[in-house]
Amino acid sequence: MSLSLSALAASDPASTCVLMCEVMAEASHVPHHRKKISFLFSAMRHFAASLADHGWQVTYVRLDDPANRGSLEEEVARFLEGMPCGRITLTEPGEWRLREAMQGWQTRFGIPVEMLEDTRFLCSHARFDAWAEGRRQLRMEYFYREMRRHTGLLMDGDQPAGGRWNFDAENRKPATVDAVFVEPLRFPPDPVTQEVIALVEARFPHHMGAAMPFWFGVTAEQAREAFQSFLEHGMAGFGDTQDAMLSNARFLNHAVISHYLNAGLLDPLEVCRAAEQAWQDGRAPLNAVEGFIRQIIGWREYVRGIYWREMPAYVSQNFFDATRPLPAFYWTGETSMACLRAAITQTIEEAYAHHIQRLMVTGTFALLAGISPQALHEWYLAVYADAYEWVELPNTLGMSQFADGGLLASKPYAASGAYINRMSDYCKGCHYKVNEKTGPKACPFNALYWDFLARHADKLRGNPRMAQMYRVWERFSPEVQAAFRASAGAFLQDLA
Repeated sequence: MSLSLSALAASDPASTCVLMCEVMAEASHVPHHRKKISFLFSAMRHFAASLADHGWQVTYVRLDDPANRGSLEEEVARFLEGMPCGRITLTEPGEWRLREAMQGWQTRFGIPVEMLEDTRFLCSHARFDAWAEGRRQLRMEYFYREMRRHTGLLMDGDQPAGGRWNFDAENRKPATVDAVFVEPLRFPPDPVTQEVIALVEARFPHHMGAAMPFWFGVTAEQAREAFQSFLEHGMAGFGDTQDAMLSNARFLNHAVISHYLNAGLLDPLEVCRAAEQAWQDGRAPLNAVEGFIRQIIGWREYVRGIYWREMPAYVSQNFFDATRPLPAFYWTGETSMACLRAAITQTIEEAYAHHIQRLMVTGTFALLAGISPQALHEWYLAVYADAYEWVELPNTLGMSQFADGGLLASKPYAASGAYINRMSDYCKGCHYKVNEKTGPKACPFNALYWDFLARHADKLRGNPRMAQMYRVWERFSPEVQAAFRASAGAFLQDLA
């Protein structure tokens, strides 16, 4: 939702009508969190008003319009019935499913349909494909270096600022429970948002979470305010504890702007340049700014490139043949595992969890337990306000679940309870004991970790980054190995 959108940039306000639609088919494609739907519908309504203020003619279809036909295609058809047009211009959507459907519109409607690439990203499809062509491994780190050169961000001539490309080793400190963090900037819902919230609560009563309390910004101006607040108050401390987790500090020093970026309310290059300027001005250390910029021009652009290059086959990848259904507690948070309860309860209440909560808590548990990666993908897509398939699918199937067999990640992100205990305070007071390895009171992550390695030894033993852990496994006595497998099996049987 930006005035720089490619479809708008290619059109003349004097001779163009902008059609915007709230449709049930998209709002319920997966059971999206009610905060997510409220955020998007309110942002759309505010953007429609902004377009009108800038001289555009806008036709806006609300979800509760009695004539609403329920899908984008049918709403385009209804619009054309009342206002014949010479052509349709649109920006490429962020989902393969929608792009495939839209490519059939020219045949159905009998007029030219021009689909323009989304220029709000820094790496075009052609640039990513050129980078990927001929490479045996498509590792993000090397793509990230190319993007640093391409953008000039944190560069000292042709060398990285500070002499290193990556300061990730400095960004893995646990947070202390008495640390003070700044909450993300919050915005009270205005009358437009309040109207949307009432609609969402009425129409989507069975979707996860509640729309209220609602505090997201819904305009580009508010998104910039939220980012500026992070830049001034959170950026300096972002790097050190970006991988930490605390029960009483849901946001730590995270920016919490991914939903603004992915909805088009913030420009990624402007955000990164502002972060770079903070470092140049001495307001934030290099390790924090580098880690922040890497998440945007590195991971964000990289996973989008992977998505469009590998779809449509990518969504069905399942390297470990995992088929276990998603446990019901992913929707309720009702589990005795304190780490999962904290991450999922936060997700229910905020439509947000940071990357380590997703990767190393909800994601790692699903990986170790053999949960279907497609089921987990649909859950992530549904419950997070920043989730769109282009960014969520590769992060889930590739990074989190290793379902693509190593196309994206060099090894599975598998860990025992020791990692969660080191990086969080979740284990204190948990029903399970993180220091116990087997038995009914042992942290389930412990036995599940070794059981996962044993189950998939034929696929993972040859991975150089897994070799050390397999050597540890092989040093266990047969009795210890059997105890791990039995403890994991009992837990999984109860889980079912």
